[in-house]
Amino acid sequence: MRFHILTVLLLSFNIIAAQDNYPQDAFQSPLEIPLILAGTFGELRSDHFHSGIDIKTQQREGLPVLAVADGTVVRIQVSHWGYGKVIYVAHPNGYTSVYGHLKKFGPELEEYVKKVQYSKQSYEVEMFPDYGELKVTKGSVIAYSGNTGGSAGPHLHFEIRSSVTERPTNPLLYGYEVRDATNPTVLGLFGYPLSEGALINQSAKTVQINFTKQPDGSLLADKVSALGTIGFGINSFDRQDLAANQNGVYSVKQTVNGRVYSEFDFETFSFAETRYINTLIDYPYFYKNRQRIQKCFKEPYNHLDIYKSLYNNGKIDVEEGMSYQVELLISDIEGNLTKLVIPVEGKQEMEKVAKEDDRTEDFILADKPNNFDLGAAKVYFPANTFYEDFYIDLKKGNDTITIHDNSVSAHRNFTISFDPSKYPLEDRKQLFIARLDDKNRPSYSKTYKRDGSFTTRTRSLGTYTLVKDSVAPTIRPKNFKEKQWLSNYSYLSLIINDDLSGVDTYSATLNGEWILMEYEPKTNTITYNFDDKILNTNECELKVTVTDNVGNSTTFTSTFFRK
Repeated sequence: MRFHILTVLLLSFNIIAAQDNYPQDAFQSPLEIPLILAGTFGELRSDHFHSGIDIKTQQREGLPVLAVADGTVVRIQVSHWGYGKVIYVAHPNGYTSVYGHLKKFGPELEEYVKKVQYSKQSYEVEMFPDYGELKVTKGSVIAYSGNTGGSAGPHLHFEIRSSVTERPTNPLLYGYEVRDATNPTVLGLFGYPLSEGALINQSAKTVQINFTKQPDGSLLADKVSALGTIGFGINSFDRQDLAANQNGVYSVKQTVNGRVYSEFDFETFSFAETRYINTLIDYPYFYKNRQRIQKCFKEPYNHLDIYKSLYNNGKIDVEEGMSYQVELLISDIEGNLTKLVIPVEGKQEMEKVAKEDDRTEDFILADKPNNFDLGAAKVYFPANTFYEDFYIDLKKGNDTITIHDNSVSAHRNFTISFDPSKYPLEDRKQLFIARLDDKNRPSYSKTYKRDGSFTTRTRSLGTYTLVKDSVAPTIRPKNFKEKQWLSNYSYLSLIINDDLSGVDTYSATLNGEWILMEYEPKTNTITYNFDDKILNTNECELKVTVTDNVGNSTTFTSTFFRK
């Protein structure tokens, strides 16, 4: 118990020391409500670490978003995905604050953005105002919270980055208060035989290890028998007060007989390295179970710089007749700690569970380029597409090819090239490269058509084929009817959809003039705000054209009236 208290005190000291590196009173809250988090910094996401905190907005949109300090807007972006509507504000102290998934901008910024959108006749825009052109003051309303882009629900995505290096840092290190008195939760513990002939509990494969909660709140694993080089991994989460969300933990520390073997935390990370998250987690396990196990050991192809300490890359060499006490210390940024103790006994045993034989006819050398002819298509993997060498499972076909499966993560894009020569020229216009899911449902993969070849670049392994899309998109009004008076309406909205290759472009005019339609792919809606234009006639002619990814197009026209 004494050791546990000392560990907590030491951990709290390390967090306080990290906070000392960052100003504690320079930034105010970006919202006028208590900070309750739906997501934490460094949280494990698909192919990336979360680069900010997600602040709950009471399941509402439209809350005022405040500049956290005096500064100048240096970047504004509006996109269908990603951060949606986002603002970047540079501050004199060398930091940049970022506000994402916004519903709309403050009046001055909204006018600035719409002027650019109308000049470019595009909803999606990216702007880099001159330094000092758009100044903001601490506490001023710069936007309103929303759900735009890749957001799965209303919230504010908030970041603090270095203005020089653009590295994001954990916003909770800057003095923000988030109520959290709850220790992290461990859902699963896993053991990994790493060297040739290594075993854990008589298994040469990854094993799950049971553990129980002790009276002092710590966790004790069942005794592990092992031999050779092994490693451990955990599936864990942290829960803040006032919220049920399973958020990411702040740090994981591994000791063996009192010596630190590995320690990493989420104080900061590099965007250039974020995809290496797939080397930190057990990616094949994630593919099969949709749960992320964080390895407490570092693979040779893991280039993350989140590690504070490493000995033997976190791997444990277990010798026969020796005993080891492995301790995993999982903490949140408030210093709440969960300790998991794993007793390990070095023991020579018979192998009961052997490794699966994954050998195929084709082998990938990760540091070399690799070409394969699969009949219907050719596949080219540039050097370092993958993290490590492996046997790749390839299936040839006359129309469809299979490139392994998504249990292997690709770090870089690779190229698939189909030969469409057997299809009539007229049909080729409506063909595209599609990836088939496990129910053989096609999804569009961006297809380049040139020199008699159809090509796509992707990071997703799996099954690919050519699919014909001869059906044009659909357009229907959502909140109005033909010949309707809309004098009391603030906006009009339509549903646009394409079930196969997907919507590529859309445009709209009102009485022959281009108008800005805001597209929300999550709901398949496009919306026009009547405040954008002053109409000089009561009778209005609306024309909307939507084109899918192979060029099929639909035009919708409607007349309405407005005073």
